[in-house]
Amino acid sequence: MSDGFEPQELADAITAVGSIEGRDVMVHASLRRLGPVRGGADGVLEAIRLALGPMGTMLMMVAADDREPFDRLASPADPDNGVLAEVFRTYPGVEVNNHPACRFAAWGPAARTLLEPQPLHDYYGPGSPLERLTTRRGAVLRLGADVDTVTLTHHAEYLAELQHKRSARRRYSRADTGPVVIEGLDDTDGIADWGNGDYFAQILVDFVAADLAVTGPVGGCPAELLDARTFVDFATRWLENQFG
Repeated sequence: MSDGFEPQELADAITAVGSIEGRDVMVHASLRRLGPVRGGADGVLEAIRLALGPMGTMLMMVAADDREPFDRLASPADPDNGVLAEVFRTYPGVEVNNHPACRFAAWGPAARTLLEPQPLHDYYGPGSPLERLTTRRGAVLRLGADVDTVTLTHHAEYLAELQHKRSARRRYSRADTGPVVIEGLDDTDGIADWGNGDYFAQILVDFVAADLAVTGPVGGCPAELLDARTFVDFATRWLENQFG
């Protein structure tokens, strides 16, 4: 590995963790933790493409930097989503949806199916790309990502049967239509207070501890592959047990 991991080498390592060929896969990755890769961020995306094969589709949350009016095609990705999100947003063949609060990007034959339609309000709930990822038996691939970054947990928040859920109303500026107020469950502070810290992180920790994820090394980091339906069911029950 004189100049970094080769994309094919990473693709083989991903497949060794668990096959994603032909699946819809949402990706969370840390370039720093993966280590040097030939081609940099483009090489990482190429590795995932190789593992997906011609019939697989890659999905990623890119959101938007909200320092300027939101433009579906021009607004940079939210820096909180990492460098790879911005590289993916501008990657050849990638499509994006038109939502200022939760812009998704996708590449592959099912890209448009996953991305659209996207509800303006309650944008992680019924009818969302997260629901479609789940019902289509997709997966989440984590490559050294922070433990609290499983966006799919937001879908479980909508499914959990709880008496009280915290919601939020936020104003956005759109380049195409002007100001808009969007409502949904609180995806910044959580739907309820949990005294032990960040429940997003704990749900993933407990999911892995229950031996429901497949894990292994990819590049210089640990990787986890989560079946979307299994994770959403687990997270929904977890939330109901903690807050019900």
